[in-house]
Amino acid sequence: MRVRTDKRRNAIIEAATEIFAKVGYERASMSMIAERTGGSKTTLYGYFPSKEELFWAAMTGAMAEQGEKTLLLLDSANSDIASVLRKFGESYLGIFASRAAIAVTRTGISESGADRRLGSLLYQRGPKRIFNALTEYFSQLKSKGMIADVDPHLAAIHFKGLLDAGIVEPLLFGTKPELKPSEAVSRAVVAILRTFGLDSTRRASA
Repeated sequence: MRVRTDKRRNAIIEAATEIFAKVGYERASMSMIAERTGGSKTTLYGYFPSKEELFWAAMTGAMAEQGEKTLLLLDSANSDIASVLRKFGESYLGIFASRAAIAVTRTGISESGADRRLGSLLYQRGPKRIFNALTEYFSQLKSKGMIADVDPHLAAIHFKGLLDAGIVEPLLFGTKPELKPSEAVSRAVVAILRTFGLDSTRRASA
């Protein structure tokens, strides 16, 4: 029964992906997607409570799973803070600087004026989750005395901003990034550790 359910869900996501790509988010409707799958809107809503949720599932796909794995890299039990941040940064840019992520971000920005629920959902599932995970990571380091007495949330905002700088914005405009991802990550890690009063080449003692 579960296999059949998953098969049906995947068929809905496949149809939705085609519709969204063809007519865009605003013009796409649950009725159009239901017709493409040969089912009803009632069946559709049984799997996805809203068009926003269906858009998320259709447009993020494996990216969402990769995002969850990226958050798990923020391991406060690892005393090598530079290494943790570097691996996180590389994985983060690998996802959020990808063609798929840039396309979703553009849609969220362009459609948020007409449908604030979509913009809010994409922000909460994407950037906000990153901020929250980084804030929790820096909070744990602070409680262990592994970093200076800084505001963890502010540190999270600054670190994410350093990772995005010169990479994400140019891509959103369809032009070449100002930095290579590896360079952006290295510079971001060095800058944030200096802010904490740590040398990026040594390990903090837990």
